[in-house]
Amino acid sequence: QVQLVESGGDLAQPGGSLRLSCVVSGSEVSAYRMGWYRQSPGKEREKVAEITPGDATYYAASVKGRFIISRDNGRNAVYLQMNRLEPADTALYSCNAVKFHSIKPVESYWGQGTQVTVSS
Repeated sequence: QVQLVESGGDLAQPGGSLRLSCVVSGSEVSAYRMGWYRQSPGKEREKVAEITPGDATYYAASVKGRFIISRDNGRNAVYLQMNRLEPADTALYSCNAVKFHSIKPVESYWGQGTQVTVSS
């Protein structure tokens, strides 16, 4: 059974930094397209960043240049380094793992999320 456990969410000041972690158990993180999503009350869930098995990355326009997604296959984990945080970054951040067969998604897993609050 594949499980994703996020950690690292906290209260941070505007301009500060946080590093989120998503540890995967039950399978190899290298086999999945890993994504970080966020959702705040009253808003749609938004994809923040993504990294493919081939290490291609995607960032939402709102975080590009401030956030960095990375993967450590040895630790079976994915990270989201969040810099120059803004109050608009406040949300519940969740990790997602998707495995594809050719272009078809065949497995998808979510973690429970970790809360990030940016406030002075």
